[in-house]
Amino acid sequence: MGFGSPIHWVLLVLVIVLLFGGGRISGLMGDVAKGIKSFKKGLAEDEDDATTAAKPAQRIEQRPEQNVQTPEKSAARDEQKLEG
Repeated sequence: MGFGSPIHWVLLVLVIVLLFGGGRISGLMGDVAKGIKSFKKGLAEDEDDATTAAKPAQRIEQRPEQNVQTPEKSAARDEQKLEG
């Protein structure tokens, strides 16, 4: 009587049914089915979110800044502070 023999499987199923009862097993299988459905629904929602997120963002035009500090301006200002 090896691990793959049909008699072994029949006895194993019989012991499981006796321990847990038929109602518990069917309830457990129903819960597994609900979990799988919820998982698939979540994947479908993620795909919908991914398609809406794939749209390119609107471009924001950059306005020229008046008071932009360039390295040259910063160096000149620092020199003036040291001299004065």
